[in-house]
Amino acid sequence: MQSARYSISRQKACQQCSLAKVKCDRVETGCSRCVQRALRCTYPNSCVASKRTADADQRQSPTHTGGSSLRHDMRIANQRAEPTPLAVGSAHSCAEAEAGRDLPTPSGSGSISSDSPRSADIHVDMSPAATTRSQAGAPEIQAFEDLRLTCPIDADGISNRWVGAYIPLPDQSVKLYPPGTKIFIHRMIKAYVGVAVRGRGYPPFIHAAQLSGQLIRPPLSTCLSLIRICEHQLPGSEGAAADILQREMGNLYDQRGTYDAIALLCAFQAYLILTMVLFFRLEQIASPFLRQAMMNLQELACASAKSGLVCEAEQQGLRPRWESWIVAEANRRTLYTMYFLDGILSAHDGLPVFVGLELRGLTAPAGHALWRAQTRSDWEALYNTHLAEWSEGGLRIDELWAPPDDFDHADVIKRQDRVDHWLEGVDEFGTLLYAVTSSTHG
Repeated sequence: MQSARYSISRQKACQQCSLAKVKCDRVETGCSRCVQRALRCTYPNSCVASKRTADADQRQSPTHTGGSSLRHDMRIANQRAEPTPLAVGSAHSCAEAEAGRDLPTPSGSGSISSDSPRSADIHVDMSPAATTRSQAGAPEIQAFEDLRLTCPIDADGISNRWVGAYIPLPDQSVKLYPPGTKIFIHRMIKAYVGVAVRGRGYPPFIHAAQLSGQLIRPPLSTCLSLIRICEHQLPGSEGAAADILQREMGNLYDQRGTYDAIALLCAFQAYLILTMVLFFRLEQIASPFLRQAMMNLQELACASAKSGLVCEAEQQGLRPRWESWIVAEANRRTLYTMYFLDGILSAHDGLPVFVGLELRGLTAPAGHALWRAQTRSDWEALYNTHLAEWSEGGLRIDELWAPPDDFDHADVIKRQDRVDHWLEGVDEFGTLLYAVTSSTHG
C-alpha cells in the first residue's frame, strides 16, 4: 500500500509534471513547464486548465491560405484523431521513439545528462530584457535575423537532380544500393515519419529552436499539425488524407517566392515531411503526384540552399552566431535527408541513383553536443572546442565518399583519422549518414 507521503506529493504536482517525474511549481493557472511546452496543465481532482495554455494551443492551430475547405477537412480529420501536444523534448533517436520505447526521465539513474538536454528546455526570449537575463546564465534564443549565410556549392545542381535519371549529365556517377542498405534507409526514414505523425518528437533535421512558440513559422507548424490526422486513420481514408496534404503542399510551393530565408527553410522542411508521409504513411507510391512532388521538393531545396547553407564565419574559421549556425545546420541536414528520400524513390522505381557531386565541399552534420546544446554559453564553449580540434576545417560530406584515385596511402590514413574523429561525436543522424555512405561509397 502506498504511503500518504507519496500520495500527497503526487497531488501537489500537475499531471504532466507527475508523469514526467519532474518538479512542478504548481501555479494554479498553469505551471511554467506546461506553459513553455504548450501542454494542458491539470491537477488531480481539478478541472481547471491553464488559460495561457489554451491560448498557446490556439496560436499553434493550423492555418492555411486555402480557405474554409482546408479548415473543414481539418475538423473532419480531428474527429478521427484528437491531436496531442507535439513532444519536442526527446534527446533520443527517432528510431527508438518509433519503436515505442520508454524514454528516461530526469530523475534517478535514468536522468538525461547535461550534455544531452531536452530540446523543449530551451527558453526563447525576444524581449528587450533577454540580454540582461542571458548575462545571468538563462538559456535564450534570439530572433533569426542578420544571419550572414552563404551557399558554397552549385545549388542549381540540386534542382536539376531529377533530370539525371532520364537524360545523362556530365560526370554522373551511379551509386549502387545493396539490398540491405535500401531496407535500412527505408526503415530509418519511415521512423522519422512515424515519430512526427504520432506527436512523439520530430525528425533530426529540425532544431528545437525552430519549434519554440515565438519562432516557429506557419509552414512548419501547419505541417506538424496536419500530419497528425494520419495517426488514427480509418480503412479507406488514405485518399482523403492525401488530398489534404497535397493541397497544403501546393500552397507551400506556390508561395515559395514570398518567403524569407527562415520561412523558406521551414517550407522546405514541411514539404519534405509531407512528401515522406505520402510515401511511407499513406502509401501513395504509384501516385503521379509523388513524382511531381519530388521535382518541386528539389526546387525548394535549391532555393533554400541559395539562401545559405554555411555561415560566413564558418568559412573564415571563426565562431558564428548561434542563431545563424542553427539555420545553416538545419538546412544542411534537411538537404541530406531529401537525398535519402530521393534515393529511396529512385530505387523503388528502378531508376539509377547518382552520387550528389553537387554537394561536394559541404559540411558534414555537426556532432550531438553542438546540435543539442541548451544554452548559448554551452554552445559557444563547445564551438570553441570544435574550432580548436578542427583547425584544418570541419569534416566535409565528400570525405565520407570513396577516396580519389590520386590519393596515396598517407592521404587515405589522414582521411580515415578525420572521419574517426568526426564519428566520436555524431548523433543518430550522423550515424545514419555514415552507415549509408560507407555502404554505397566504400
